[in-house]
Amino acid sequence: GASCEHVVGVCRSRCAVPPSETNRPSVLGGKSGGPRSKKAEKEKRTIVFVDESGFYLLPAVARTFAPRGQTPVLRERLSRDHLSAISGVTPDGKLYMQVQAAPFRSPEVVGFLRHLHRHIRGKVLVLWDGAPIHRSNVIKEYLAAGAAKWLHLERLPAYAPELNPDEGVWHHLNGVELRNLPCHDLPELWRELRRAKERLRHPDTSGRACCRRPGLFDV
Repeated sequence: GASCEHVVGVCRSRCAVPPSETNRPSVLGGKSGGPRSKKAEKEKRTIVFVDESGFYLLPAVARTFAPRGQTPVLRERLSRDHLSAISGVTPDGKLYMQVQAAPFRSPEVVGFLRHLHRHIRGKVLVLWDGAPIHRSNVIKEYLAAGAAKWLHLERLPAYAPELNPDEGVWHHLNGVELRNLPCHDLPELWRELRRAKERLRHPDTSGRACCRRPGLFDV
């Protein structure tokens, strides 16, 4: 198939948070508390931030190091093939993720909510955006069928992805762990994504700090 080349330069930072985010008010109320944090604390719910993203065969190109005069070149096949992923991250950095080749629809979102129920004891408070797959009749029927006993869903403010720390997960996986990494097919991409996800879960990795984005919650 067709191919293209990318020239890569010098990397200055592995995981930077824009300075403006450090001064944002906490979506959960921070130390002073807030409606969602008080509800979660009162009902002893585990807070989970949820979001979806995609991972493409074409890599995220970022600056890197190389010997002087030897510019790194990435050779890759032009393709829009990708994996779809949904994940949830808790304030203490625990990460839950599911990946598939097809786009996520409401039934698959329900499957992920069931996944959370199997792995998290007690009640859960999910915070996510207002995407149609999050507010469809499929989701409402799932809650009405009994999930509402343990699950409460809250919508984050519109046009404010910076309030969802799960965005930090996607940023770290795409922009750090998988940067400059062209994959030949989806199985190879899935293997690399799985390894990157496990590195992100490691307590010593910088990726966990990306999950704890400033101004969102205290850990």
